[in-house]
Amino acid sequence: MKVFTKEMVAQYNGKNGNAAYVIYKGKVYDVSASFLWKDGTHQVLHSAGVDLTNALEQAPHGGDLVEKFPVVGIIKSAGRSQTISKP
Repeated sequence: MKVFTKEMVAQYNGKNGNAAYVIYKGKVYDVSASFLWKDGTHQVLHSAGVDLTNALEQAPHGGDLVEKFPVVGIIKSAGRSQTISKP
């Protein structure tokens, strides 16, 4: 699995033909195929290329919707990969 930094994910902002990636709980998801993420923006509130973990706590839906998208990698943090808990 590919290891990303947050700076690397920021390049995948869904603009100018770039893929749209978001981070949720240490995993990187490709949301490019969703019309709800057209041009890297979701509901005028969220942008692709960022960590949405905290924002999803305030959303009208849970992270389960993000988890339906393909995982393309994990986030590297503080010199090592984050631990990803399994359900």
